[in-house]
Amino acid sequence: MRFLWSLLINTVLFMAISGFLPNYFYVASFGIAFLAAFVLAFLNFLIKPILKLLSLPITVLTFGLFSLVINGFILELTSRIVGSGFEFSSFWIAIIVAILMSILNSIITGFFSREVH
Repeated sequence: MRFLWSLLINTVLFMAISGFLPNYFYVASFGIAFLAAFVLAFLNFLIKPILKLLSLPITVLTFGLFSLVINGFILELTSRIVGSGFEFSSFWIAIIVAILMSILNSIITGFFSREVH
């Protein structure tokens, strides 16, 4: 259930961010956004740990900021796999979208996982 919830959040975030950055980030439809969220989850599970391990020295030297580049790379790779319905105008936009996704995902997840006392 948690995996489906994460997919739904990322799908909605892809649609929302593409609405705010229409000239830079293109998502053709809700279905494409869902497919992109699924591909992103798959890449985060398989490829991201390897990239983090290989880039550990530079990540330490940059105080963790290089992880933003890794996230942007994973999003760019997602774009290449999904195809023409999910595109970034540049790699820098992919990094900006990765930053926005991280912030908004943390806020949404924190809001819904809060326990009522």
